[in-house]
Amino acid sequence: MDGIILIFFVFIGIVGFFTFMYFVPVGLWITAIFSGVKVSIGQLIGMRLRKIPPSIIVNSLITATKAGIPLTPSDLETHFLAGGNVPNVIRALISADKANISLTFKQATAIDLAGRDVFEAVQISVNPKVINTPRVAAVAADGIQLIAVARVTVRASLAQLVGGAGEETILARVGEGIVTSIGSAKSHKEVLANPDKISKLVLSRGLDAGTAFEILSIDIADVDVGANIGAKLQIDQATADLKVAEAKAEERRAMAVALEQEMIAKAQEARANVIQAEAEIPKAIAEAFIKGNLGVMDYYKMQNIQADTGMRDSISGPGKASGSSTSPTK
Repeated sequence: MDGIILIFFVFIGIVGFFTFMYFVPVGLWITAIFSGVKVSIGQLIGMRLRKIPPSIIVNSLITATKAGIPLTPSDLETHFLAGGNVPNVIRALISADKANISLTFKQATAIDLAGRDVFEAVQISVNPKVINTPRVAAVAADGIQLIAVARVTVRASLAQLVGGAGEETILARVGEGIVTSIGSAKSHKEVLANPDKISKLVLSRGLDAGTAFEILSIDIADVDVGANIGAKLQIDQATADLKVAEAKAEERRAMAVALEQEMIAKAQEARANVIQAEAEIPKAIAEAFIKGNLGVMDYYKMQNIQADTGMRDSISGPGKASGSSTSPTK
């Protein structure tokens, strides 16, 4: 029984020791003291209670102190609680200090909280970065397409990192400048002979305004000749004009066919009217006989005249006499 009690107290002692060491990181406190960092046991316990890893804060303070950057535990705790990357900010401050770049702790934390890598920004500020643009296609005044690739050398502007535009804006502006420069050239040969004119024109436009970078140089890496856009446009225009002319000709042909059919219908209608009028002649002759206005001899004289007329027509030209027969019905 005494052995079980002893084991229980030993277990409680071990748990209590590790709990004490967790909440009171004595080893970390001793390391801070020997590194010249002023941090108390109470501050370390407070970090544990606020769920802040004391090792991150203390090690960052030690690194900053050894680099000659005066910071307090409260500054780092505030930045950590705001969601910042404390070790990355310390590395950025040290790198900027060694490179004689003006960067305060407030600026570094603001850049870090803005979602940018402040240490990478300092590196780009010290060692400029080269950005390759995608293939930019543009057409010169003579209709020849040119495809250019540029290398843009930029340096990070720490003062513009918060609220400044990124690499995408730089690439878009450079691409726009390349298109404008090639489009203003009278001939594609002029661009091929002097590609540096593109970079000079683009660089003079101040494309880095409002961005997080400073453009140091723009170099044209490659210029390729593409398609003859002018000739293609002329071919397309000629094809379109041909189709329009064909459509208009088809329209005129359809109108002519319609007019022809209309005239045929009118001729048929006139012929029908003539036949209808000729059908009235026998009726008129019969009525004249009934009323006594036309005698038999008169009728025979009229027939003789028609026969003479038909004979003269047959002698004068080919074809049948067109006189209608009005002989009396026996």
